[in-house]
Amino acid sequence: MSSSSSLSEVIADVVVANHILARQGVVDGFGHVSVRHPEDVGKFLLSRSRAPELVEAADIMVFDLDCIAQGGDTRTAYLERYIHGEIYKARPDIHAVVHSHSPSVIPFAASSVRLRPIYHMSGFLSGATRVFDIRHAFGCTDMLVRKREHGAALAAELGDRSVVLMRGHGFVACGLSIPVAVYRAIYTEQNASLQQRAIALGGEVTYLDDDEARQAEATNRGVVGRPWELWKRQVQG
Repeated sequence: MSSSSSLSEVIADVVVANHILARQGVVDGFGHVSVRHPEDVGKFLLSRSRAPELVEAADIMVFDLDCIAQGGDTRTAYLERYIHGEIYKARPDIHAVVHSHSPSVIPFAASSVRLRPIYHMSGFLSGATRVFDIRHAFGCTDMLVRKREHGAALAAELGDRSVVLMRGHGFVACGLSIPVAVYRAIYTEQNASLQQRAIALGGEVTYLDDDEARQAEATNRGVVGRPWELWKRQVQG
């Protein structure tokens, strides 16, 4: 996200990000995407509780990092807004967060098989992707990150990485900008699907090693604007 981006431009981007993720099958009636406020790093923008494909500019709410709606906005917010607020607190470098329940990823949070980068587009998954298990810290719950303590534990599991899986739930992808976070969410889902296909072949699977993954990620980070432009065109007509 450019430091010169206006509030209206950032709102437009977070709206289109919702639509892109829906079109790409990363979110459906559930899931959400947020961005730091361009004028105040202690706040973030997130839609009111609504299916991502239906999100419009008027739906965007402003929250502080404790996930309290600003300006007296009393509309119904996503229960899991604490995912976003606590990650922004813990990671000043992150400016956009996507939460998804995409189907190819969920098995890797329930299995001892870890999600690993199988091709160059997912170099950001370097190493075995971490899994957040809410039960370890909070016992049996409804699996939702519905309070600050839950969000803080999730952010701690994310650590310095860009993706964390959530057992029995989904995953979170983060980035320096909305296009980067959206890119990572889409290619996390695609990598998970491809990894399952490779495993199903029955032979030994060769993953990217850490150095290959780092180099691929460095290259791809410089061209994220290319798929972002395409994805925007596809949802805007």
